[in-house]
Order: sequence, then C-alpha cells, then structure tokens
Amino acid sequence: MTRSDTHEGVAYARDYHKKVRFAAHLGIEQVALEPGVARMRCALQPHMTNSWGIAHGGVVMTLLDVTLCMAARTLHPHSAGIVTIELATAFIDAGKGTLQSEARVLRNGRSLIFVEGEVRNEDGTLVAKAQGTVRARQAKAAE
Repeated sequence: MTRSDTHEGVAYARDYHKKVRFAAHLGIEQVALEPGVARMRCALQPHMTNSWGIAHGGVVMTLLDVTLCMAARTLHPHSAGIVTIELATAFIDAGKGTLQSEARVLRNGRSLIFVEGEVRNEDGTLVAKAQGTVRARQAKAAE
C-alpha cells in the first residue's frame, strides 16, 4: 500500500462512518484513525444501560463491531464497505461513563480481514475484548 493509498483509506473510513446511522444513533464518535487502527468512543446515556445501570452488552458489542470494521475500512478504500463475518467477545468488567474503543487489523487480506479490539472505561478499566473476521465487499464495476 502506497502513502497515497494509506491517506485515501483513512479519508474513506472517516467519511464512511457518516453512513452508519445506527452508530450515529448511539453517539459513537471517531477519535483517531490511522492505517489498520481505529479509536472510537461512546458516551453512555440512561437508555443504553441494563437493569444494573451499566452498559448494555449490545451497546458494547456494537461499539466493538463499528471500531473493528472501521480499522479494516482504513485499508480498503476501494471497497463497497466492510461487513462482519464473525465476532467473538469476552465481557470482563462493567462499562460506565464514556466508553473508549480501539481496534487493529491483525492480518489484512484481499477480502477477509482479521481484527481485534477492546473497550475500556475512561479510567482505563478493561470492559471487553473482541476478535473477529470481517469482509471487504468488492465495489461493483461501472457498467
């Protein structure tokens, strides 16, 4: 990947995030993007918690899913998008306040990308870890 491809991939990922309406609905924001790495955050709102008042597991998994796909997206600027094939998550501690996520590409293929990530509370407490496989959808050729 050339330097211009790298820049193009990060710009593509940054712009593509605006299309993910569910992430916007949850308030998932980009913190930093670089080739193969994404950092995001999500400030918990009362409706995003479970009966114990901590982050609902679905919110944590969505944050992980979005962040893992964003990391992969930075390396595939000419794709039609990135879709999750498999996502394994381990919940380690309670999520509170503003959740911080980071994901990185472990192995980048032409279509399959292996990624890992984690979510932490603002104080650094590890909330969850995930490992997944995502797929870069090939853009359709112009007819």
